[in-house]
Amino acid sequence: MGVVLPVRHQVPLPDTLIQAVPPSPEAIELDVLIVGAGPAGLACAIQLAKTSPDLAIGVLEKAGSLGEHSLSGAVINPVALRALFPDKRDDEFPFRQSVSGEAVYFMTESGSSRIPTPPTMKNHGNFTVSLCELVRWLGLQAETLGINIFPGFPAESLLVDGQRVIGVRTVTGGLDRGRNPTDMFQEPTDLVAKVVVLAEGTRGPLAQAWRDWQKVGSENPQIFALGVKEVWDVAKPLDRVIHTMGWPLPRDAFGGSWCYPMGPNQISIGLVVGLDYHDAGLDVHESLQRLKLHPLFRPLLEGGTMVEWGAKTIPEGGYYAIPSRLSGDGLMMIGDTAGFVDVPSLKGIHYAMESGMLASATIATALGNQGTGDAQSLAAYDRAVRESRIVRDMHRTRNMRLAFKDGFVGGAMKAGLMTLTGGAFPGGRIDMPADAAAPREMQPRQPFVPDNVLTFSKVDAVFKAGNATRDTIPSHLIVGQDISGDVADFYAHLCPAGVYERDGDTLRVNPPNCVDCKATDVVGPRWTPREGGSGPKYRLM
Repeated sequence: MGVVLPVRHQVPLPDTLIQAVPPSPEAIELDVLIVGAGPAGLACAIQLAKTSPDLAIGVLEKAGSLGEHSLSGAVINPVALRALFPDKRDDEFPFRQSVSGEAVYFMTESGSSRIPTPPTMKNHGNFTVSLCELVRWLGLQAETLGINIFPGFPAESLLVDGQRVIGVRTVTGGLDRGRNPTDMFQEPTDLVAKVVVLAEGTRGPLAQAWRDWQKVGSENPQIFALGVKEVWDVAKPLDRVIHTMGWPLPRDAFGGSWCYPMGPNQISIGLVVGLDYHDAGLDVHESLQRLKLHPLFRPLLEGGTMVEWGAKTIPEGGYYAIPSRLSGDGLMMIGDTAGFVDVPSLKGIHYAMESGMLASATIATALGNQGTGDAQSLAAYDRAVRESRIVRDMHRTRNMRLAFKDGFVGGAMKAGLMTLTGGAFPGGRIDMPADAAAPREMQPRQPFVPDNVLTFSKVDAVFKAGNATRDTIPSHLIVGQDISGDVADFYAHLCPAGVYERDGDTLRVNPPNCVDCKATDVVGPRWTPREGGSGPKYRLM
């Protein structure tokens, strides 16, 4: 196999994501429209409804029900929830359990060595949580405040008037593979608002399109990781939070695994890998299956049952990948859409919620006294974020993830120095290319055959994601022309859901398998919004 350079085969997103057309006369009119009902979007809506109860607030969500597309580890820092609900006790939040112990291991194929827990990874005072359950709980709090939540309505494009964003248009539903109407046909809906808040999560197509349109860059390109996760019912409780580094990943790949207790009879186990890896055959799903057979994890899983599986990308670029502007005329970006994840501490949920709350404060002021939400009034959000805990924390760890671009050993040494010096040494910005610019080459590997007891194929995993996408749905994936067999192999290994397969020397695409992880949107075929309710139906993630 020759060298694959993914950027050569990646097409741009379609121009139709930005629509300079008048909204429909039947458009739904709101004061504030939030695109995405994750922790960031719901925190924004809840805080805004508390401070400005007269505003009409709407939240669009592409999943059929709240939480069905939400996936994270997750160990959560409770600080944002406590700030959003100061009248509630910790036992009133949907936490699974407090973190009572933790351990970090360096892994080899046959063994593991416990190492000191890095200061950034200590979790005293934090809680394990199902992000799905948290999102559903936040949705209930939002509904009691009169917030309009529209599940099953993905946003297909931004509606603009000149340089101003004035609303969104949702995806047309009920089309067949040829994009012809079926008996389930549903016209798109236009929603207009004074302020549109993008809380799309990672690789949101509307945010990408808006940044391209408005020429909003960042010092470094955003880079991403792919996380593949399973939830297991187990025979005995896990007494600590576990993180690992090393095997089964090659030394030039950044990432690691986790195993979290989720109550007395359930655990979460997963593997995260930076998408700037160089082995074209690296398969994160398969690597997770191998990991589960390791002596550290096998005893935890034996006698148990895998009940759910999922996959998701995570922004890892850190401080230098934050967009130069987080707002514009009629628009704001929050949460993972803006890249608010601190990789060394493995935390992003509380930053997402805090960014939503900061956005709500700006909106309340901007729309007060008949304000219109113009670019100047919304720019206060940028200033608030730059002065917040979010950027303060991300600046302290600004080069830690970037230090690993040339390998694990050197990266670990640099990250240790950065931890000791609060990020001051080594100084300066580590320059990072985009993930799609990293060349890949197939390395020798041993074939892997799942045993269907502890390890599973991609097809079986997608079933455990609850994926109920129509087989006749139009493809939402935009693939480049003349994809070679080598590139097809790379896509097949990259995608954890079996969407891509090599067929001879060509690429076969199975769009209904997609679980919206957006990994290939980073380095391959582009992801665009599809019919509402498509994709996974997570319950425990």
